[in-house]
Amino acid sequence: MENKKSTLDFPAMNIKISGIPLPIYLAFTIITGVSIAVKWLPSGMIGALLVMMILGGLFNIIGNNLPIVKTFLGGGAIVCIFASAALVYSGLISEDIVENVDQFMNKTGFLNFYIAALITGSILGMDRSLLLKAAVRFLPVALCAMSLAILSVGVVGTLVGYGFVDAVMYVAIPMMGGGMGAGVVPLSSMYAEALHTDSAAIISRMIPASTLGNVMAIVGAGLLAKLGDIKPGLTGNGLLMRNHNSEMSEKNNSSVSLEELGIGMITAMVFFLMGVIINKFVPAVHSYAWMIILVAVSKGGGFIPAKFEDSARQWSQFVMKNWTSALLVGIGISMIDLGAVVKAVSPMYLLLVFVVVGSVSVGAGIGGHLVGFYPVESAITAGLCTTNMGGTGDIAVLSAAKRMELLPFAQIATRICGALILIVASILTQILF
Repeated sequence: MENKKSTLDFPAMNIKISGIPLPIYLAFTIITGVSIAVKWLPSGMIGALLVMMILGGLFNIIGNNLPIVKTFLGGGAIVCIFASAALVYSGLISEDIVENVDQFMNKTGFLNFYIAALITGSILGMDRSLLLKAAVRFLPVALCAMSLAILSVGVVGTLVGYGFVDAVMYVAIPMMGGGMGAGVVPLSSMYAEALHTDSAAIISRMIPASTLGNVMAIVGAGLLAKLGDIKPGLTGNGLLMRNHNSEMSEKNNSSVSLEELGIGMITAMVFFLMGVIINKFVPAVHSYAWMIILVAVSKGGGFIPAKFEDSARQWSQFVMKNWTSALLVGIGISMIDLGAVVKAVSPMYLLLVFVVVGSVSVGAGIGGHLVGFYPVESAITAGLCTTNMGGTGDIAVLSAAKRMELLPFAQIATRICGALILIVASILTQILF
């Protein structure tokens, strides 16, 4: 009997994007592209998520195979963000698609849905003793590193003629405020009130610092990951604490059931809801921070049944595996303004932003080493994650470093340290302005 090749037995079928053979993936891409061109793409969740997942898969595999990008710049993560932002900047993605993705990411709450899953699963999947030991050391390391960065940029700003006050108040503080909504917006109102001026002029000075800081933090995360590959003794490959036998994801190979995924999803959403409820009574502390505290206390006190802990961890892994690239595309489309980045680029400005990012990462790396952390993981979380754009920046930085399991610590750096920066800024406006 003559052997015949299967119709699917082609070399291209061995190349897979998001688990889908290349020819089929390209067919899906063409269908989506034509639907966009003739404006037949559904609005809402289906249209937004489909565009994000299609572009995310393509950009991720491209970035993970570009020689310099994959080695030094974070691979697929950075391509997902900036390639999609470039499509918006060039007009290749229409305004209605941008609005739909922005609506889905922010107002519909996909970003919150993603972050809730990762925070809950990451913390509940940790070893309890690791959580307790790391938490009490992490915040002091981050705060000391931020103080070093603020002082350093002030000194450099004075030397290059930018000014100590301007370098601190318009470069360092906006970069460390916890992102756009939680940092730059309230800071601009605070400055405007102190200076008796319009907040629009203030925010236009702050956005480039926040955006460029986010870019450099992402690139820095890729470089630190490469440093860990070259110097294995400096990294725990996703573990923060040295000399700790347990791993955060010690049950990665355990089986998962559909029921457990549902339990994990509900658990994550309930913890997020509780964080939102407490935020209503104590609005000075972000709801993400309250959620971290609630999950950490529940884990540390042993209040969560083992099945719920494992279900939350499995759900976070499902979300991370399937939607990280899509989320990064959503960040690029809806939250990265390449125009503002381009306008702000000047040698002096880039130097000041680099001083902040470099100082905080070096300070966090050294400080982390002194308290028993791996320097690479400490530099990424207690350092770089204080200079990115909030929760989205945390995801981008950790994706570039391939250390998504560190998201709870990244969120501590972003939310709690960001809130403290706002308090410091309110004091400095009275002293320096």
